[in-house]
Amino acid sequence: MSGLVVGVDVGNSTTEACLAEVVGGRVDRLASSLTPTTGVKGTPANSAGAVTAVRKALAAAGRPADTPATVLLNEATPVISGLAMETITETVITESTMIGHNPDTPGGEGLGIGTTVALADLDDHGDEPAVVVVGAGADFDDVAHALNKAVGRGVDVVAAVLHGDDAVLVVNRLDRRIPVVDEVSAVDRVPLGMRAAVEVAPPGRTVRTLSDSYGLASTFGLDADETRQVSPVARALSGNRSAVVVRTPEGDVTDRRIPVGTLTLSGAGRSLEVGVDEGAAAIMEAIARVAPLSDVHGEAGTHVGGMLAGVRDTMVDVTGQPASEIAIRDVLAVDTLVPATVRGGLAGEVSRENAVALAAMVRTSRSRMQAVADALGDELGCEAVIGGVEGEVAVRGALTTPGSSVPIAIVDMGGGSTDAALLDRDGRTAAVHVAGAGELVTKLIDSELGLDDREAAEAVKRHPLAKVESFFHVRHEDGTVQFFDAPLPPHVFAKVVTVTPDGLAAVPVRAPLEEVRRVRREAKRRVFVVNALRALAQVAPQGSLRLLGSVVLLGGSALDFEIPALVADALAPYGVVCGIGNVHGTEGPRNAVAAGLVDAHAADPGVRA
Repeated sequence: MSGLVVGVDVGNSTTEACLAEVVGGRVDRLASSLTPTTGVKGTPANSAGAVTAVRKALAAAGRPADTPATVLLNEATPVISGLAMETITETVITESTMIGHNPDTPGGEGLGIGTTVALADLDDHGDEPAVVVVGAGADFDDVAHALNKAVGRGVDVVAAVLHGDDAVLVVNRLDRRIPVVDEVSAVDRVPLGMRAAVEVAPPGRTVRTLSDSYGLASTFGLDADETRQVSPVARALSGNRSAVVVRTPEGDVTDRRIPVGTLTLSGAGRSLEVGVDEGAAAIMEAIARVAPLSDVHGEAGTHVGGMLAGVRDTMVDVTGQPASEIAIRDVLAVDTLVPATVRGGLAGEVSRENAVALAAMVRTSRSRMQAVADALGDELGCEAVIGGVEGEVAVRGALTTPGSSVPIAIVDMGGGSTDAALLDRDGRTAAVHVAGAGELVTKLIDSELGLDDREAAEAVKRHPLAKVESFFHVRHEDGTVQFFDAPLPPHVFAKVVTVTPDGLAAVPVRAPLEEVRRVRREAKRRVFVVNALRALAQVAPQGSLRLLGSVVLLGGSALDFEIPALVADALAPYGVVCGIGNVHGTEGPRNAVAAGLVDAHAADPGVRA
């Protein structure tokens, strides 16, 4: 038996092909290719992408596009994933209690404590220290003149709050420098005649007194109960360069839990309900209690209910199956913090609120891959058949990695789901799909950093970071410094940037490099590390990771510059050998399924893997 054989792996995001000459059971690999998947994995729309992948592999090997060949397709079960983000707490201000934000131009520095007074009323102010409130439309020169005049008359002006963005201009004209917070859009709602504190930190630092519960207690003379009540104020102001707190008799800042709906989990002959606002740990614990999970429903009228319904609707559209046959097979819940606008704030204050991110996955029992094979055979004029089940051929392909041996486990880290499979010494294979992968990581980075820009979040996920410290040098996240012969573009000066193959790209965020790096690594750990461990536990002998011989990391995310190390570190305590796959010693973590299809065919062309 001899001839050209093409293994084609239709994945969630990409379709890969491996072209080889098979002669008497010997495989001579000729070329490989990679192209975006067309349509939803496991549906007839995949045929266009598969044809492209086959023709690219033939072209790379210098073979005519119409060369007769046997095409082997993976048994690609449709997997649809959906994502939802639910904020479960919010900070609410009543009676104008707090102003805490990061204007671009606060003026002066230090802490000023006094009574709020309008600029126009300074002439009638008494001996108490004054925190001057300046309304909209005031000219900075006039404001500075009025403040200097009041100080000269004996008024103890200790701080100011402005509507405009003139803080620096005002401070530069004062005879006595004071902390000034500007860009307070609702300055007319600042209560007058009330005790207030204004703090502006030096450049590069954040407020210390007003972001500390006991600092607030000392400033306003609070007792223990009152200190407990204002603790959300301190937390909301943490990380800001400037802040204002006004104490009013009725004023309050509270943390409020938002009812965000429930999940109904079915499995193991019973059902459990868990509130999304209970957090990720409670959700994952409930999932473990009903394992194996058979279906999940979200409360109607909630974000999570809409997301799960949308996942089902998509699967109905692409498979033609009735909704009654489609079930959610896995859910991953992740606790996170997201920037949210403080309700009742006066200057667009933002507080980091608790939230839960959810990834849900549907895996149908009916594949349409035979339709893909038929269309592929007609288009290419050759035999096209289903060559094997994905998990089984993936481990066969992974075994071509130098240094690997049976028993062997794989973790295939994709965009929507994470897959694991195990091949034991007796030739038995077990495989599992779990929800959550690259797309969830991108969503976590985007929301936690408040980017509101998916492309920027993808760049943060994929590339190392640096800080541009001058027009001629940057400091990379590992501390090394790189110098440049030509000046860097002005738009990246003093910015946190991603270091891409095409150059430096500014990250639209005020957070320091260390915080951006922490968010990126934590997002990857909470998705890829957690999923690798829980998927491997489901295929490991007796559920014990210690009984795994070796783990090979596959898929596009195995090419990431830090995910493989994070997963390997997590598996190290179990004595597991873990590393990035290198299929056939040349392909890296790509092409394992496609190569495994060819190898399985060569070993026994009459038997499907």
